[in-house]
Amino acid sequence: MATRWTERDIPDQQGRVAIVTGANSGLGFAAARALAAHGASVVLAVRDVDKGKHAAARIADAVPGADTTVQHLDLTSLESVRNAAEQLRAAYSTIDLLVNNAGVMYPPRQTTRDGFELQFGTNHLGHFALTGLLLDRMLSVPGSRVVTVSSVGHRIRARIHFDDLQGERSYNRVEAYGQSKLANLMFTYELQRRLSGTASTIAVAAHPGAANTDLMRYTPTPLRALVPVLAPIVTQSAAMGALPVLRAATGPDVRGGQYYGPGGFLETRGYPKIVESSRQSHDTAIQQRLWTVSEDLTGVTFPV
Repeated sequence: MATRWTERDIPDQQGRVAIVTGANSGLGFAAARALAAHGASVVLAVRDVDKGKHAAARIADAVPGADTTVQHLDLTSLESVRNAAEQLRAAYSTIDLLVNNAGVMYPPRQTTRDGFELQFGTNHLGHFALTGLLLDRMLSVPGSRVVTVSSVGHRIRARIHFDDLQGERSYNRVEAYGQSKLANLMFTYELQRRLSGTASTIAVAAHPGAANTDLMRYTPTPLRALVPVLAPIVTQSAAMGALPVLRAATGPDVRGGQYYGPGGFLETRGYPKIVESSRQSHDTAIQQRLWTVSEDLTGVTFPV
């Protein structure tokens, strides 16, 4: 196993169909560009189609002959998720890779179009629904993967607040983000358990460490003041932050249920390796309860 896994270690992706949510900037863009550079047909699933087209043009400039398409997807709307899934199912009889990357972090309390707290609704429920609606296109594909992006934030003031999932009684932006990222991991582990009877598809999680992306725009003011001091020590580029995602998505040694992150200082930066998630993320009873609640809230059930 390479100690410094980089984009050069990505195997040939020719013939693979990869869908990357939030691919117009940051980690998603870096992952989409790298996958396209290795031959994948990449779908940039984005909320803003114009920004998605601009991102596709940037990839084409960097990767002549890149095979990219842009798909409208607004994870804050279950109607949009269903429409996107329907269009993707019509366009592709098989899907090799789904990267659940798009997300929001630390916004003031807002709700999705369906009334869900924005971070939980976007980061978890939107991706839960999208995965369930596309999974049957993956189950027959050898080596297919669902990669969901979590965060070190799943350890920070994080638990699944079943008594107040939408933060209606009490809202703290850091706790809400932690809940959504914990949910990403629990979804991955429960999905992998359900996939264990299949020979083809696996579920894997990854996190980018402290990557310098637009996701940081809602960082609370006290923390924002520390960014100039801490950035040179703990942050890394979006391209480096995307490496754990890319390894989870393409590494031949990857196994279902694994979690990849940076191997450097406090998992904030560095080359990707297998990392450990929090103890509570492995609580199977909570995983299963969250799954049931997520099905009820989204109206989406899985073919496994």
